[in-house]
Amino acid sequence: MSLFQFLKSKSFFKQIAIAIIGAVVLFFMLKFWLNITTKHDQKIQVPDLHKLTLTEADRKLKELNLDFKILDSASYNPTYPKKSVIEQSPEAGDFVKEKRKIYLTLNPSKYRDITIPDLNGRTKRQAESELTGIGFILGTDYTYVRDIGKDVVRGLRHKGKILNPNDKLPKNSIIDLVLGDGRR
Repeated sequence: MSLFQFLKSKSFFKQIAIAIIGAVVLFFMLKFWLNITTKHDQKIQVPDLHKLTLTEADRKLKELNLDFKILDSASYNPTYPKKSVIEQSPEAGDFVKEKRKIYLTLNPSKYRDITIPDLNGRTKRQAESELTGIGFILGTDYTYVRDIGKDVVRGLRHKGKILNPNDKLPKNSIIDLVLGDGRR
């Protein structure tokens, strides 16, 4: 039997029909199985966890059969309570399936500590830009000491206490400059 005669035969068309029917049945069985195993119709709305403590967020997520994972803390935000949720992913209002992990970012308990640089001998303007650049707030209470250099930094103070290079203070601390008065 030649190839051309085989392609015209009844057995060839039977085999093609069986293959098509098998593919269609397999497709619908796979679709039905995937809908069951992936819980395609299930939707749980993610609650708003902002400003909740970790225990409150845990309780709220367990009620909805959701899990959570804590990401690294963010920058300190004074408008949020300490150790509270500051960000979440997925966002509040999004729909997820059960056992989904919600990623939480917590507010630290305080600003991070920053090392005091050695500014002795720098000008007032240089010291101000460096201190504000690394996150400190400059106080307006300048102290002048007898020194030949006018407005040259001769020290730093925080709440009246003298600061040394490499001391650490929390970010946004107020630092007052001790400057030379320009007299001999």
